[in-house]
Amino acid sequence: MIPAGRYFLLLIGVPIAVGLVCVVSVSVILTSSKTYIYSTAVEVPKTDAALILGAGILRNGDLSPVLKDRADKAIELYKTEKVSRIIASGNSSSEEYNETEPIRRYLISNGIPDTAILLDGAGLDTYSSIYRAKSVFTVQSMTIVSQSFHLPRAVFIARELNMEAFGMNADRGKYKLVNYFREMAADVKAMGNLFSRRTPTHLQEEVVPSVGSDGRTRYTIPLW
Repeated sequence: MIPAGRYFLLLIGVPIAVGLVCVVSVSVILTSSKTYIYSTAVEVPKTDAALILGAGILRNGDLSPVLKDRADKAIELYKTEKVSRIIASGNSSSEEYNETEPIRRYLISNGIPDTAILLDGAGLDTYSSIYRAKSVFTVQSMTIVSQSFHLPRAVFIARELNMEAFGMNADRGKYKLVNYFREMAADVKAMGNLFSRRTPTHLQEEVVPSVGSDGRTRYTIPLW
């Protein structure tokens, strides 16, 4: 049986320790990534590709507001010639739930050539999407498109994986407060992933080439 004194110390000490880990993780990530995050496409350095991180699809198949804002910024980066390719990454684990195909359709409807779009349906989380962008798609430099509550972590992960990475802020409106609180736990998880150098699920998923109408080859990750 745990003595009352030790039980009290555990009751108080564990939350304090967890809080300190969260504060340190958030502080390190924010400090390390802030100089690589931009608010306008004009400021962003040219990179190989823009990376759109999945953020949910509505029941009618449309992009969620958060995801639409990310896609719109990626379109802006492409049309201002800051990137030559756009990677749409997300969870496309079944025919019933597919985050990447709606992004592709939206990009095409806004003037992006199909041959400039790469789909990664095995981007199950931010770490996996970034890791796979480098290991599967061999991208050396990229601009990650996301909201301010998410960008610092994404850019930090990419740079810790030795990529030349920048962030494009996709903020356009008010987002749920829970997104900001959830980032604290996600920041701790990111530190753990980087420390362990976790290998993402389906890392070696086959890349399938297909030739577009203009003769250029595009690559997609098949559903799994």
